[in-house]
Amino acid sequence: MQFGIFGVGDIAIDPWTGKAPSEYERIKNMVAVAAKAEEIGLDVVAVGEHHNPPFVTSSPTTILGYIAARTSRIILSTSVTLITTNDPVKIAEDYATLQHLADGRVDLMLGRGNTGPVYPWFGKDIRDGLGLAVENYALLRQLWREDVVDWTGKHRTPLQSFTSTPRPLDGVPPFVWHGSIRSPEIAVQAGFYGDGFFHNNIFWPKEHTRRMIDLYRGQFEHYGHGPADQAIVGLGGQTFMRRNSQDAIKEFRPYFDNSPVYGGGPSLEQTMRETPISVGSPQEIIDRTLRFREDFGDYQRQLFNVDGMGLPRKVVLEQLDIMGEEVLPVLRKEFESMKPKAPTHETLKVAS
Repeated sequence: MQFGIFGVGDIAIDPWTGKAPSEYERIKNMVAVAAKAEEIGLDVVAVGEHHNPPFVTSSPTTILGYIAARTSRIILSTSVTLITTNDPVKIAEDYATLQHLADGRVDLMLGRGNTGPVYPWFGKDIRDGLGLAVENYALLRQLWREDVVDWTGKHRTPLQSFTSTPRPLDGVPPFVWHGSIRSPEIAVQAGFYGDGFFHNNIFWPKEHTRRMIDLYRGQFEHYGHGPADQAIVGLGGQTFMRRNSQDAIKEFRPYFDNSPVYGGGPSLEQTMRETPISVGSPQEIIDRTLRFREDFGDYQRQLFNVDGMGLPRKVVLEQLDIMGEEVLPVLRKEFESMKPKAPTHETLKVAS
């Protein structure tokens, strides 16, 4: 079982101080949080991709490359890499380069994102979203697995005798997670290839998440990659902790109420009841996370969002201290029997 953190690099006003970090501060804070994540023993840090304010994560490979130089163990991932608007050739080259720099500590989550205007910014049509996701990933796989590629498709110019460089480290492409919160076609795609499926279930009731995961597992088995219970599943989550739940809720509520995502909608208490967002004591976060296994069966990766919505760097680092001291040891013990394990570069190299 892998535990980690993910973020999207949003810039937001801290409602307690009325101040927001600069772009410089936000990017530097993400690096500091990643280094802290390795220090407390987390397995994964994932960086999102957005190309519009208030986000600073337009170049996740640059950020992850810098984090690679500041760390030695933690897996570097994304949340997400836009498979629809990025050219597959550039994805193949960028993430193979990152693989080499990070000694193989790289995988990535592919998805379509949730910002419709990004399509025309990169010369694409949002109506082609699913077609782009399917075609671009098929080409990406070919680029990573074949030294010389001849390819013709619908959405980009043909390739003739093309070799992407550098080649994947040790001849092993990065492991791919397909991320989706609403599109069954992406769950089917993940099952077809035998890749991982990540459901960022922060905003969804468990019934919806369960349907998507069950669909993926069924397709994984249908396409001959092994029994359904061997499929590789990841889940999202969002946490905020203090020593007692009353303090946690009091401190976090202004961030929640002023969030462009949550503000003006259901109350914090209702959102906590109906979605996986967890605000409370360390034991409450442990209990809520353990229920994910009851709801969705064995899964292989749990990522928590801890640094968005205007939370200052000091508070985020405090959250990670609590996680490392009180939450992570218990979760590791409780989840140690999870099967199968999430693939890493070393296990993929042995299996290749």
